Amino acid sequence: MQNAKVQTAAADTSAPVVLLNLFTHCGVTAMRTLGRMGVRVYGIHGDPQAPTLKSRYCSGASIWGIEGPPAHESVGHLLEFATRLGEQPILIPTEDASCLFLEDHAEELGVGYRFPTRPAGLARALSSKQGMYELCRQHGVPTPLSFFPRSYDEARDFADQAMFPIMVKGVDNRDFADEPGAGKLIAHTSRELLDAYQALNRRTSRALVFQEYIPGDATAVWMFNGYFDTSSECLFGATGQKLRQYPPYIGQTSLGICSPNARVQEIVRGFMKAIGYTGILDIGFRYDARDGEYKLLDANPRLGSAFRLFVGINGMDVVRAQYLDMTGQEVAASTTHPGRKWIVENYDLAASAKYLRDGRLRPLAWARSFRDIEECAWFARDDLVPYAAMWARSAGYGISRLRSRGRHDGWWQQKPPSV
Repeated sequence: MQNAKVQTAAADTSAPVVLLNLFTHCGVTAMRTLGRMGVRVYGIHGDPQAPTLKSRYCSGASIWGIEGPPAHESVGHLLEFATRLGEQPILIPTEDASCLFLEDHAEELGVGYRFPTRPAGLARALSSKQGMYELCRQHGVPTPLSFFPRSYDEARDFADQAMFPIMVKGVDNRDFADEPGAGKLIAHTSRELLDAYQALNRRTSRALVFQEYIPGDATAVWMFNGYFDTSSECLFGATGQKLRQYPPYIGQTSLGICSPNARVQEIVRGFMKAIGYTGILDIGFRYDARDGEYKLLDANPRLGSAFRLFVGINGMDVVRAQYLDMTGQEVAASTTHPGRKWIVENYDLAASAKYLRDGRLRPLAWARSFRDIEECAWFARDDLVPYAAMWARSAGYGISRLRSRGRHDGWWQQKPPSV
């Protein structure tokens, strides 16, 4: 295992970068990839104890949560911070809330920051399961059949004729951030589906989607990460697969591998060109062996948490591509090394325990799965403090989970889907 030693060349690193919200390991990996180029990187985040803020590559921070105060106060705070930094910093959101905050206030924030500009409402449409579904249907992009119930009666009518299992998700991920498994689960029967609807739809604003479940294990899930310029041309893009997920079966990558997939690349590049997309993109597909189609599951119009899986042989990744492009520098073409592995240590430990318990992973296969890991999300020889802080925080979370098992055991009790 090693950190990427090849550093992407940048003739000019004078423009600082501000990371808006430091989403778990996404924040620290973004800070490191830019810091190793010599870029000054700052964070705006609501938690002063966030492990990312302890990185040696963190040039400074402002402790501010954008979702608490009125929006105009947060906009004012961000603009004041940009003025202090000078050089019109590049602003990069790291999760849904900051991505949509930037879209909603792009005109105001554009006075002080640089960031990709997009058609109004596009990021919000892609972030919404319903908006994404409608865009896919409009542009002929394969996607699982989905139903958006507006009432318990509609959910019950759907359950009476559904083919199970069914994936249940929130239309807006932000509404379910505090739910076990982020509100995602697999219903195997009508009763489970209706119970899930009632449990998750406690507030009328929390819309749900019932999505066709496509059979297959984690390796049927394909990811694409890329950066698109102002002409919606992909300057850097790569594909890979999930070997394990957290929460198990339904969540984000805990162990991933780079694998070339020309068909997924073709679908994404054509789709983004058609809708005029610019900036960093993280998007997921599932291969449906029943009809041979790659079907779009989720689209994140922002930095994805697994972006450091996708590193070119010259050190390029989507964050570096954006920095170079937005500072008028060349984004050198690059391809990833097939077989490159990347792991999120704490998430994969929890996920592996579940896979082992369910009999989906054998101890010897588990041990072998760590071969050829080239990079970790948290551990870095040149930046150890965030790694230690992460484990301290994970231990605290584990203790709180033991004290309130009823709330946090949803993903652990999730039955494995048939494949």
